Amino acid sequence: MSENDKIRGRAFGAILSNAVLRWETAVTLLITLVLYFGVGANLAIPGWQAWFWLVLGALAEGVLIVSGLTDQEAAQQAVAREFESKFDLRSIRSDVARQRLRDALEYRRNMLELVKRARGAMRTSLQQTVDDIGDWIGHMYDLARHIDDFDSNDLVERDLKMVPQEIRNTQKRLELEKDATVKTDLEQKLQRLQQQQTNLEATVNSVKRAEIQLESTLASLGTVYAQMSLLGSKEVDSARAQRLRLEIQDEVASLQDTIEAMNEVQSQRLRMR
Repeated sequence: MSENDKIRGRAFGAILSNAVLRWETAVTLLITLVLYFGVGANLAIPGWQAWFWLVLGALAEGVLIVSGLTDQEAAQQAVAREFESKFDLRSIRSDVARQRLRDALEYRRNMLELVKRARGAMRTSLQQTVDDIGDWIGHMYDLARHIDDFDSNDLVERDLKMVPQEIRNTQKRLELEKDATVKTDLEQKLQRLQQQQTNLEATVNSVKRAEIQLESTLASLGTVYAQMSLLGSKEVDSARAQRLRLEIQDEVASLQDTIEAMNEVQSQRLRMR
C-alpha cells in the first residue's frame, strides 16, 4: 500500500467516525427513543408497531452516515489533515527550513482548492498532481531533518575547528622527526586526518546543498501551482499536463538524490570515527 493510500485509509476512518458521532446522530437517537417509548404503537395507523420507530430511526441514521461519507469537501479536508499531521513543524529547529515547509504546505492547500473547483477528468488529473506534490513535501521534510541533525551535532563543529590544526601539527612533527618508525606512524595519522577533513568538508557541502535544494524546491512548487492554475479542461490529456507531472517526478528524484548523498557522507564520517 502506497503512502497516499495509507493517508486516504486513515482519512476514511476519520470521516466514518465523524459521520457516526456527529450531533445529528444524537438528535436522531433521542427522537427515536422518545417516539418508541412515548408514542409506541399508539398511532392511528392500522398495523403500526412500536418497533417501526426503531427501523425509521436506523434508516435516518443510515442516511446521515451516507451523506457524511459522500461529502467530497469533507473527504478532501480529512485527507489534507491526515497528510499534514505527518509533519511536526515544531520539531524542525531551523527557522529557515521550517518556513520553507510551512510555505510548501500552503502551496499544497491552494492546489487542493484548484482540485475542489475542477470537475470530471480535470479534477482527477489535478488530484494526481497533488498526490505527487505530497511525495515532494515529504522529501523536503526529510531534508529539513537532515539539516537539523547537522546543526545540532557539536562533534562536527568541534572537528571542523580541531582537525585542520591537528593536520598542521602532524605535518610539523613529520618535518622534524628522524626516527623512521615514528615517521611512518605520523604519516598514517596524517592520512587519516586528511581523510577526516575531506569527509567533514563533504558534510558541510551536503548541508549547503540541502539548504539550496529546499529553497529551489519551494520556488519550483510556486511554478507548479501557477501551471496548475493555467491548465484548462481541454488540456487534461495534453503534453503540457504530462510534462508537469514529469517535472514533479524529476524534482522528487532530485530531492531523493540529495538525501542519499547526505546519508552516504554521514556514513563515511561515522566509519572514519
